[in-house]
Amino acid sequence: MATHEVTNQVPPLSGHDVADDPALLSWVDDAELHSLGKLAGSEEWQERGRLANTYPPVLRTHDRYGNRIDEVEFHPAWHDLMNVAVSHGLHAYVDGGHVERAAKFYVWSQVEAGHGCPISMTYAAVPALRVQPELAEIYEPLLTIRNYDFGLRAPLTKQGLIAGMSMTEKQGGSDVRANTTTAQPVDDGYVLTGHKWFTSAPMSDVFLTLAQAPGGLTCFLVPRVLPDGTRNRFFLQRLKDKLGNRSNASAEIEYDQAFAWRVGDEGRGVRTIIEMVNTTRLDCVLGSAAGMRAGLRQAAHHAAHRKAFGSYLIDQPAMRNVLADLAVESEAATTAAMWLAATRPRLGLAVTKYWVCKRGPAHAAEALECLGGNGYIEDSGMPRLFRESPLMSIWEGSGNVAALDVLRAMKKEPESVQEFLSVVSGVDPRIDKALNELGTALSDVDESQARRVVERMALILQAALLIKHGHPAVADAFLTSRLAGDWGHAFGTLPKSTDFASIIDRAVPKL
Repeated sequence: MATHEVTNQVPPLSGHDVADDPALLSWVDDAELHSLGKLAGSEEWQERGRLANTYPPVLRTHDRYGNRIDEVEFHPAWHDLMNVAVSHGLHAYVDGGHVERAAKFYVWSQVEAGHGCPISMTYAAVPALRVQPELAEIYEPLLTIRNYDFGLRAPLTKQGLIAGMSMTEKQGGSDVRANTTTAQPVDDGYVLTGHKWFTSAPMSDVFLTLAQAPGGLTCFLVPRVLPDGTRNRFFLQRLKDKLGNRSNASAEIEYDQAFAWRVGDEGRGVRTIIEMVNTTRLDCVLGSAAGMRAGLRQAAHHAAHRKAFGSYLIDQPAMRNVLADLAVESEAATTAAMWLAATRPRLGLAVTKYWVCKRGPAHAAEALECLGGNGYIEDSGMPRLFRESPLMSIWEGSGNVAALDVLRAMKKEPESVQEFLSVVSGVDPRIDKALNELGTALSDVDESQARRVVERMALILQAALLIKHGHPAVADAFLTSRLAGDWGHAFGTLPKSTDFASIIDRAVPKL
């Protein structure tokens, strides 16, 4: 005889369209996006995302005979995810198609975030490569074609390429000018020697990297396999054991006279590769927004199906406040991310990279807590979401780097401040009041106050964008809480005047 019945458990969240997201659909609403959204919401692809993380990549430095091969072995689910991403063009930098691509990246990364790293780097490599037109002419078609062709072979013999980025060294981190990797000219290029501390997706076909050439720090394109089919002297030392992002391989590598082509002039490496950095920062914001939406969706689904103290959680006032607050944060992040994809302003990008990515971990923790103890269990998927959440704030410049980049941009490019003001001024009296309070900080900021000022700029920008592009109830709740200060220090502290019903209805997934 059974000792108990299983009751009051929430059904799996599958069989829905991940693209059915009101904040997203105000920017893009087409058949391909919904097709991808239905794949992302299916039980089959959710399981593949889980498998890719459960069975992380394995480093194979040598073959059975003792020959160095320097390869990484992935679970088949990784390749399945990559194939869908590439076949839908998530990796492809195509002029005029950035908003549509951003929407698809946002949707598909909610299945499994780790494989978004090589997808993002491939997308971001193109604008940097264009600094060297003869290289762009050769490699851009292969970096944008919708063919996923895994394996180490001569790049020009393949049906499609994936690009990586290799800048960080152990002694410098974000201070890339401290890099010690050297580049010596040879007849048809350069040879690089040095150690790179953090190289994601080391099975990529080509890498943008920085090294000290005779004329100073310079950007280079490094192939894993040389044009004649032999392996480049690019050696994998170990894979990083990371907090999250576990499906994606990140490696320490050695260049030992590795062959490379120069991208841009000697001594202008940072200026050249900053194009790639800024483009990947867009995907950091998109990735954080996608993580927030995924957490919100799970929390709202759980609350709609779980009873406690005689009623469904979603009908209980305290939980409704939490869910609405999570939804407001999520929609503000999504709206900002899609606006960035459409307009690509440098100052706005740095501001939102700092703030939206900072909000990810707090949002993930609160969404997990909505599931109670069930959310703390791996089977729920929430721990994976939580472990992933800090990455976007670290990748491409952690908090201080992003905040200080805003200060530098305002000082070196005062026109960027005017551009920012043109977006946010005159939209709402509460925004204008916040701008006045910010005062002269936009022109003269002490570095110790960088985070404080950039946070305020981000909130002002999100508020303006929600008024222009968002739902009135969401915009009003955001301005009342985040700007006007009618808010506590934790999620779930929105004022009683909030239109909870309208906000929550937008958050509950439609099955």
